[in-house]
Amino acid sequence: MQRSIMCSVCNKAQTIITDPQSGEIICGSCGLVVLDKIPVRGPEWGTFIADGRTGLPSSLARYDMGLSTIIGWTNKDSSGHRLDNAMHSRMKKLRTWDSRIHLHTSVEKSLKQAFNELDSLKDKLGLSDVIVEKTAYIYRKAEERALLRGRAISSILAAAVYIACREIGMPRTLNEIAASSNIKLRTLAMDYRLLVKKLDLKIPLVDPIICIAKIANKANLTEKTKRQAMGIMHDVIRREISAGKRPMALAASVIFLSAMNTGENKTQRDIARAAGVSEFALRIRIQDLKNRLD
Repeated sequence: MQRSIMCSVCNKAQTIITDPQSGEIICGSCGLVVLDKIPVRGPEWGTFIADGRTGLPSSLARYDMGLSTIIGWTNKDSSGHRLDNAMHSRMKKLRTWDSRIHLHTSVEKSLKQAFNELDSLKDKLGLSDVIVEKTAYIYRKAEERALLRGRAISSILAAAVYIACREIGMPRTLNEIAASSNIKLRTLAMDYRLLVKKLDLKIPLVDPIICIAKIANKANLTEKTKRQAMGIMHDVIRREISAGKRPMALAASVIFLSAMNTGENKTQRDIARAAGVSEFALRIRIQDLKNRLD
């Protein structure tokens, strides 16, 4: 494709050549590469998919996986002018019927409700896109195995979030997820065990070192205390004292002992709240560590 543009070397308008394969714009007189990337303008601004589609990438966290086509919400025509009142009312009715057509089965309605709640949990818990996709995959597997019969969608979804966090290695406790999703802890724990058993999942153990960083940041502890706590935790793991212990309670007890050594004024209540465990469980774990480390 050829057109006329001002060349900085020739200092006059020259015919330039656009190479669509290399993406370069070249002066037809001196051969200067004016631009090495062709600027793209127009409506095709979305992500290009390998199968030739444009637009948003597909995602398991959408009820239709992002593959369906919907009527846009911009009340403008192709020329950019606003629609008149009659056409605006007509488009509103078309959008309503379009949404009803897409959700014509109970499974699709269930998926849409679940993934809307997943978007809310993503903001509350600060979940990454990887965890969201993993959660959607686990939830779809539970839907295929008919594990949702007689159970709340929110509870199964919250259990899937907890499993995804465990598999990715992001420390999130059942208490945090239960509080964010407004579900009883006992119900969430039962649904978690159900998913693990029925889907035959292998859940990795929680790394207590990661728990130390999380609790220390919540309790506003210094870097010195945090590093000493990590050193103690490595010793605890080496001696196999951590076997069978709850990672959060174990990490909280190590942090409390480190705070006492560094002289930071933190009570057991402060550390227990930061870890999301009871003070009673923390006191038992602290006493056990004192006896076994001495």
